[in-house]
Amino acid sequence: MDVKKELSIRASKAEEIVCKFLPAEEGMQKTILGAMRYSVLAGGKRLRPVLMDETFKLFNGQGEIVDYFMAAMEMIHTYSLVHDDLPAMDNDMLRRGKPTTHAVYGEAMGILAGDALLNYAFETALKSFEDPNVDITKAGKALSVLAKKAGVFGMIGGQVVDVESEKTGQDITEEKLDFIYELKTGALIEASMMIGAILAGASDADISLVENVSSKIGMAFQIQDDILDIEGDESVLGKPIGSDERNAKATYVTFAGINKSKEEVKRLTDEAIELLNQLPNKNEFLQELLQYLVYRDN
Repeated sequence: MDVKKELSIRASKAEEIVCKFLPAEEGMQKTILGAMRYSVLAGGKRLRPVLMDETFKLFNGQGEIVDYFMAAMEMIHTYSLVHDDLPAMDNDMLRRGKPTTHAVYGEAMGILAGDALLNYAFETALKSFEDPNVDITKAGKALSVLAKKAGVFGMIGGQVVDVESEKTGQDITEEKLDFIYELKTGALIEASMMIGAILAGASDADISLVENVSSKIGMAFQIQDDILDIEGDESVLGKPIGSDERNAKATYVTFAGINKSKEEVKRLTDEAIELLNQLPNKNEFLQELLQYLVYRDN
């Protein structure tokens, strides 16, 4: 199976779903609506909605309920990137080779675009409750996971610790780094796969197993990022390597070294796949996608 090709096909489908839910650029607030669309369409692999959809398929999910949450997830992921790029955060003017949202629309509109995407993500998820074909109990459970994993006990919580450590010059410990990785990177990956399972009607035990799988994949994904910053090919990555060292940023490689970091990526991935194989149903593409994510070169 050509995973990259298959991912590209599924990513295009996911993007169509997200665009279907984006509001039209009209009315007196059309500037912010345009900034929202610009942010979402600035690029990306659409990994989180694809992971959600493939987990939904793994548990034989039926219907279009997953579409609402695929769109909501990508809006939340996009808002986090828009805010990461702001002057008060990373102060980046380019993302994926394109001007960042605040570079195009100004800092104030960049803040508002992120706010708008976050709020509209929940508006989108809540629209599923209006669909007569949707199981409201499943939708409510999925919404709860989405809110928690995106909030102070999830992605935002990890970002807070990361920002505090960088801005105050606090020394990063290995324990603190694990916390940042688990929440800042891992939480939305966990939410994506858990929501796919929930919406398909998986048991609580299987949802817990999926959370464990996705937690390991999220950690391996971030460690691989650290490795690529040292050993990656700039022409493939699309960005300069060595930025972590230049910025004196502590990473997993800082504590474990490059070889042990690679061993940890393999250990976490192997354990995740072993857990996934405990499920009675199989999704060959999902399994290969998880391995591709952590052994990728960009």
